[in-house]
Amino acid sequence: QVQLVQSGGGLVQAGGSLRLSCAASGRTLSTYAMGWFRQAPGKEREFVAAISRSGSRSDYADSVKGRFTISSGNAKNMVYLQMNSLKPEDTAVYYCNAGLSTITSERRGTFWGQGTQVTVSS
Repeated sequence: QVQLVQSGGGLVQAGGSLRLSCAASGRTLSTYAMGWFRQAPGKEREFVAAISRSGSRSDYADSVKGRFTISSGNAKNMVYLQMNSLKPEDTAVYYCNAGLSTITSERRGTFWGQGTQVTVSS
């Protein structure tokens, strides 16, 4: 079992930055890939970014590429999402995800964080 606890998020103006954190316990990130998804009101949950078990490879949705950066901590029990140049369309609840060796837009792990609201005002 894996427990994922998120922190960060909040309200920011367009063009601003936020950082999300996800702390994993139960099994280390060296076992699973980690990812971030988001869900806006009235929309389906969508893939944002993922990082490999080793931390050497990352993948991004086209909508955030060049603006968001996913990274893992040295202890391999933390994953971060640095969000720069935020846009109003980035407004959503963001979820940390784990539980598979690879996470993509089509492959979602079993374990989810509690969700964190990110609101970007125009």
